[in-house]
Amino acid sequence: MCRSIKTLRGQVPPATAEEVRAAALQYVRKVSGYRQPSRRNAAAFERAVAEVAAATERLLAAVADRADGEPQPG
Repeated sequence: MCRSIKTLRGQVPPATAEEVRAAALQYVRKVSGYRQPSRRNAAAFERAVAEVAAATERLLAAVADRADGEPQPG
């Protein structure tokens, strides 16, 4: 599953929120072992996807691209 996650840093144009969420979803699916969680686990699963997506957005905003050499303030 995780092999399908593409590199998001350095994309032109920058990665969209949908691309970040798709990568987060693939990650959470792999880690949890669920493609689709049960109703009992759905809230925890979606919360994890949202948290991973938010962390990914922060990471992409903070890391330096080869072109500019400096991380963006974040």
